[in-house]
Amino acid sequence: MSSLADWLRERSDEALVALLRARPDLATPPPADTSVLATRVGVRSSVARACEDLDSFTLATLEALVLLDADEAPVPLVAVAELLGREVTAERVRRCIARLRDLALVWGDDGELAVPSAVREALPTFPAGLGRVAEHLTEPAAKAALAELDEAEQRLVAKLAEGSPIGRTKDAAKHVPLERATNPVQRLLAKGLLLRRDAETVELPRQLALAVRGDRPMGAVEPDEPLPELTEPSRSTVDETAGGAALEMLRHVEALLQSWGEEPPDVLRSGGVGVRDLRRTAKAVEIDENQLGLLVELAVAANLVANSEGAEPQWVPTIQSDTWLASPPEQRWATLAQTWLDLPRLPGLIGARDEKERLLNPLSEDLRRPLAPKDRRRVLDYLDELPGGYGARPDDVATVLRWRAPRRGGRLRDDLVRWALAEATTLGIVALHALTTAGRALLADGPAEAARQLADALPEPLDHVLVQADLTVVAPGRLEPDLATEMKLVADVESAGSATVYRISDGSIRRALDTGRTADDLHALFRTRSRTPIPQSLTYLIDDVARRHGRLRAGTAAAFLRCDDPLLLAEIMAKPETEELELRRIAPTVLISPLPLADVVEGLRAAGFAPVAEGPDGNVLDLRESGRRVRGKSRPAQPVAIASPSEQQLGELVAQLRAGDRAGAARRGSAVSPERGRPSAEATLQLLRDAARQRRSVWLGFVDTHGVRSQRVVRPVSVGGGILQGFDTSSEELGNFPLHRIMSVALVED
Repeated sequence: MSSLADWLRERSDEALVALLRARPDLATPPPADTSVLATRVGVRSSVARACEDLDSFTLATLEALVLLDADEAPVPLVAVAELLGREVTAERVRRCIARLRDLALVWGDDGELAVPSAVREALPTFPAGLGRVAEHLTEPAAKAALAELDEAEQRLVAKLAEGSPIGRTKDAAKHVPLERATNPVQRLLAKGLLLRRDAETVELPRQLALAVRGDRPMGAVEPDEPLPELTEPSRSTVDETAGGAALEMLRHVEALLQSWGEEPPDVLRSGGVGVRDLRRTAKAVEIDENQLGLLVELAVAANLVANSEGAEPQWVPTIQSDTWLASPPEQRWATLAQTWLDLPRLPGLIGARDEKERLLNPLSEDLRRPLAPKDRRRVLDYLDELPGGYGARPDDVATVLRWRAPRRGGRLRDDLVRWALAEATTLGIVALHALTTAGRALLADGPAEAARQLADALPEPLDHVLVQADLTVVAPGRLEPDLATEMKLVADVESAGSATVYRISDGSIRRALDTGRTADDLHALFRTRSRTPIPQSLTYLIDDVARRHGRLRAGTAAAFLRCDDPLLLAEIMAKPETEELELRRIAPTVLISPLPLADVVEGLRAAGFAPVAEGPDGNVLDLRESGRRVRGKSRPAQPVAIASPSEQQLGELVAQLRAGDRAGAARRGSAVSPERGRPSAEATLQLLRDAARQRRSVWLGFVDTHGVRSQRVVRPVSVGGGILQGFDTSSEELGNFPLHRIMSVALVED
């Protein structure tokens, strides 16, 4: 049979271009000729990389070839089909072999199929779970021996034949004659139906496993992709559900930024966030810790939160987070969705433990996985293949993707699928097990188009609320931005969801008054925005709090208090709780303090008074803390994807291969002897000029501009100005060859 190099030479240019496109590592650096290409095709790392994208049946076919020792001698396709089982047709095997040929993992015609020796190394130690062949055992003898085994022995053999052929047992170290054997392992070893590998390991011979499996020699082989049970929610239902999930996620991120702005968590020595801080934040944000871990990862990756660094670093919201908070919800969602899609980390590992049993925290370096974005897109791309409005459950998606690429993902293969779907559902990219319209736009057109699609799916913002008699306010949907701001100011969120319930209290009314709102402003807010009658209790509450609010006027002296009622100032001076404020009367209606204004106002409120802060212009001053902010780092540049070679570039590379083959096959005549590793310049010029004059071809050892050495057969036309001009015999095109790049030269014998 011809060698792999000879087989590659016989392939068409189109077939070689397809091979280099499918296995791009073979083209870097460009191989000098087909022999070099054949060597690279058989390199173990390249073979293993090519196997990453093979589906389950194609891998089974490759394992069958290895079991038939196709790496040592060619085997017919009929034998491969027979080994795969009666349920598999020869035509299905033929299509599979054709794909393996395209990848150069198999070569030869259907009667003589061969594989590179590295294929055996790249596949599992026991292909299809079959052990070594026992030289003393024939297949008929194995079938006869299997029929004579007792029940316990048959159970042991069946277990080893079903999975791995390897078993661990202390009986492997004992050589016990059959008549003295006391258990199934000892009896099978004595009969030669188990192979002893070492003192603790036995192996089931291949012939016996084949006898157990019967007409399914390689076990359960799936020739076709599994068909998932599709769900059928309508596209509108999917998009509406996703819109609600997106708004809920944004609300939680806003709460996270507010919580960490007021009380930033410390950065652990190993990086990340501590368990205690995570639990505290989860309670404040009203979300479980796993979902919070995902949002923390996204907030940092999107540059909404950053490490403050310094002596005692903390995780603090950035200045950019204020811009994000002021953006429309669809744009905020698109930023986080794209960040998740490109996130080179695995939030799903949060809460697990590493090899040393250490807990994996959010933002720790142990979560970094460069291939995570590719795995995420692979999951979403599968959902994108389904018709709009149809979906598939996570277990079914994992089953399909496992069949498509069983070698991808390692031990976390199925977990990666489930994590990706759960995270996508949290973000509103997936809903009801189906990819949303915005999710499809995110994959195909980017975040801008995805934001537009989400905006169409979000419910129209409401301009009204429903005030209840128990001093609660119900927002039956998403509120307009200005109304939502007012409600957060005048009331506290009691429960959130598709409908948000706010609670109005003395403290919330006082908070609104502290920002400069008046009682008339609050009355007007509820009167114009409520679709239900205003309860009298709310009117009384606003008036009562406003009546007591602001009677004290605080300013900076460091701070001062002024009040038209001297008796109220006297009451303040007499209270023991105000002693730490160091107040001093400078006029019947004015007190001053050396403490900051905010501390004075806070101390008076703790003592039971209701002061309001006053600015230099006499207007009400809002003393609420806006939260800490740091200047975030510029977002790291996304890794630039290496562009795949174009068809033209691959065609040129194949042309170079052909030229190298012709140059290697050409018989060389007179040659220029090298001097110090290079040919003599004078001798080179003379030989090339003689060849041009005699119209003879020359063999060149040539180095291109990328430093890649190749062989060319050239018919010189002229030599001068440091350039050899001649026809490349592989393409019959006139070209220029700089003389300083010619490493060796010889005449080609006719």
